[in-house]
Amino acid sequence: MPGGRLTQQERQQIALGLADDLAYAEIARRIDRPTSTVTREVMRNGGPTGYRADLAHRATERRAHRRAAPARGPLPADRPADGRDPEALDAFEETITTVFMHSGMSRMPARVLAALLLTDSGSLTATELARHLQVSPASVSKAVAFLDEQSMVRRERDERRRERYLVDEEIWYQSAVTSAHANAAVAATARQGVSLLGSATPAGARLENVARFLDHLSEVLLRAAEQAREVLSSGPAGEEPADPPL
Repeated sequence: MPGGRLTQQERQQIALGLADDLAYAEIARRIDRPTSTVTREVMRNGGPTGYRADLAHRATERRAHRRAAPARGPLPADRPADGRDPEALDAFEETITTVFMHSGMSRMPARVLAALLLTDSGSLTATELARHLQVSPASVSKAVAFLDEQSMVRRERDERRRERYLVDEEIWYQSAVTSAHANAAVAATARQGVSLLGSATPAGARLENVARFLDHLSEVLLRAAEQAREVLSSGPAGEEPADPPL
């Protein structure tokens, strides 16, 4: 079984296998690689519906270049030399970024959210994010503006009056509430269309069904968010919630 990095030809075979709707195990058998290698390759690079061999190959080359060059800034004091594997953490950061992108988020907000989640503090400045992600502060600012609009980050000033971006347990609750309110707003707008088109028309009936569905979804999501809120403030089963920082 060959080792080392996937070649461009192997990536093309993976893309062809995905286009033919083959299982990862079958694709792996055809290129004589472990199934885990194919799965990791696909999930790192757009998933089964977004994988492109040429983009995946260039992305791998960029990652190799970043590992070879010391320019990538570490997250400050959040990845100490405590036995954590830096390369494995970088790979996981890319994996969870891809998952966020599959959920509909564009790449830069997904990268910012992933970086914040993988810090112990859950808090970074724009400068720290720009250094870690190797992007401009303007790119970070635009991504944070989107995440803030979706209630997925919050802002605060530290003791040096620098703006910091944070993710904490409450963010996930607020994000769910924001999503529920967005659904309710679409439902209300759909009902405006019903009044214009007439509920007896096919288009009016279609909009009324959309409105009813989204109203119900919004109500269910709000109830579920309230019920699940306490989960976010509790630790794993059998553990007491951590004391808040002083």
